[in-house]
Amino acid sequence: MEAEIRPASFATELHAAPQGIASPQSWQSAGPLRVISVTSGKGGVGKSNVVVNLGLALAQRGLNVLLIDADLGLGNLDILLGLTPQFTLQDALASQLKLAEVIVDGPGGLKILPASSGIADLAILDEFQKLFLLNEMDHYTEDVDVVLIDTGAGISPNVLFFNIGAQERILVVNNQPPAIADAYALIKILASQYGETSFKLLVNGLAHHREAELVYRTLLRVAERFLSQEISLDYLGFVPYDPALPKAVMRQQPVLALYPQSPASKSFVMIAQNLWENKPQPGIDGNIKFFWRRLL
Repeated sequence: MEAEIRPASFATELHAAPQGIASPQSWQSAGPLRVISVTSGKGGVGKSNVVVNLGLALAQRGLNVLLIDADLGLGNLDILLGLTPQFTLQDALASQLKLAEVIVDGPGGLKILPASSGIADLAILDEFQKLFLLNEMDHYTEDVDVVLIDTGAGISPNVLFFNIGAQERILVVNNQPPAIADAYALIKILASQYGETSFKLLVNGLAHHREAELVYRTLLRVAERFLSQEISLDYLGFVPYDPALPKAVMRQQPVLALYPQSPASKSFVMIAQNLWENKPQPGIDGNIKFFWRRLL
């Protein structure tokens, strides 16, 4: 297991970054589609905000980004973005709508697959619904470079399904002991039961990069001590506590769009760059994957 915090100069680079977020260079998609789940063991750690702003940071560099709200009974990506979609993923599952009929346009060129809120029937997908989703995603024909899947929190069957269906996994955590413990529990189940051993850690809402690095080392140390599998846990970066973030949430806009000079916005730009520059090794594991033909 790699114990080194790879972007060790993340905080230095963040504070030394030029003003603003615009760049004259766009990232060209090279290679297969990247399908990334953004997940957490505990709710309330800011996972959906990470999805929205990380997706926008990638889209601002010229990439085609699709956000999938996979918190099926408590979806809120549309709320965070101020959208009122006509259909949701529930409609696709109930009436066999094509995903293209449900996906809506979001800010900055984002594509959004919204979920329903307050629908208990979607708390656990049955096998038919899972196969329907896998088939629909595989036959989605729009040009996409990156898919970010906003999973629910915890270790429910839906959370596990979307995590094993992704090619990469970003685990969002803060410094609260329950969040760290639940993150470890999610890693343990995905590794021991499904053979998923590669994770990226994003630490959210802390004041200083040293606190974030301590969270990373704590989780890494626990995984090294108690898991028999060889786990790859890479440090993706941290988002500092920033009062601009709740202000943006109240206005139903991404903080990156509303307050591009804020510390949180600059951190999302740096994290997006780190994510894009560190592509996964080629190959697909034994679990079934979303968009598997494109991954090949």
